[in-house]
Amino acid sequence: MKTQQAGKLEVICGSMFSGKSEELIRRLRRAEFARLTLQVFKHQLDDRTTTDHVHAHSGATISAVAAHSVQELRHKINPTTQVIGIDEVQFFEPSIVQLILELIDNKHRVIVAGLDLDFRMLPFGCMPALMAIADEIVKLKAVCVVCGDEARFTQRLVDGKPAQAADPLIMIGAQNCYQARCRSCYQLTSAWHE
Repeated sequence: MKTQQAGKLEVICGSMFSGKSEELIRRLRRAEFARLTLQVFKHQLDDRTTTDHVHAHSGATISAVAAHSVQELRHKINPTTQVIGIDEVQFFEPSIVQLILELIDNKHRVIVAGLDLDFRMLPFGCMPALMAIADEIVKLKAVCVVCGDEARFTQRLVDGKPAQAADPLIMIGAQNCYQARCRSCYQLTSAWHE
């Protein structure tokens, strides 16, 4: 079994449909090929397909353990695990940052994937803090479904129309509820700061 010299945090972020989960799976598969021990987690809220796998829109999957809180995730981590992957990290409470710092201090390689911005174009949950302490940040872009340009934003749709800023922050869904949009094509029915 190989040992790792130092801990590390890799953050994969971007809008929906930008390939975050696919990149997370790719990195975790490479760790498997390198014969590193790994565990993969996801937030229990992400039940679009199943809660026992991370699913990429490309069809790629990897087995995962769902957790509904940082405390639950903490209890499921095996101390001898070398690489820890966490998908949809933005759904976890702010204490996920402290847990990840502890894992890094204990020489774990931590790879997280999540939305950097919510549907209102505001920083999402723990993501700003994780990006600030990351050793590596990969910011992915999708393709705007309206004009075909590079898309950095997630457009939420309600009954086919852009969501309102006052709508609930978390609503689980895929193409039926969300689209990738560029800045020019993104719409919100009322400003978040009004």
